[in-house]
Amino acid sequence: MYRKYAAMGYQASRSAVPMPNSSTPMEDIIRAKITAAFNPTVLEIENQSHLHAHHKAMVGSTSKETHFKLHITSEAFNSKMAPARHRMVYALLGEEMAREGGIHALSLRTTTPDEELKRLAKTEKASSAAVPVAE
Repeated sequence: MYRKYAAMGYQASRSAVPMPNSSTPMEDIIRAKITAAFNPTVLEIENQSHLHAHHKAMVGSTSKETHFKLHITSEAFNSKMAPARHRMVYALLGEEMAREGGIHALSLRTTTPDEELKRLAKTEKASSAAVPVAE
């Protein structure tokens, strides 16, 4: 299945390399690859590695960038269900996930622009209903 998405152009280019003195090289790679492949309207990257540093699998790891939460909104996800969207992201970041000290876990929220607008409208409606009107 990953080959299918790689053939569609979701394989990362070799130009997605971190800045030489960056303190967040893996985040930089993730941002560059996702931006190049999906042209997102929303891209939020949260490094959650510090929450998992004590896990058995992380003992001895020197990497500070292993667990990420991503929110990606892109037209590339139109007409695709969540599992297909996630496979697209996994295929794109496969090299970083396979690398020693690379990405260990991804939490993904992948939305289309229409889905994101609906979510924001719903959130706005809920927050305005919760705020009492001052007299």
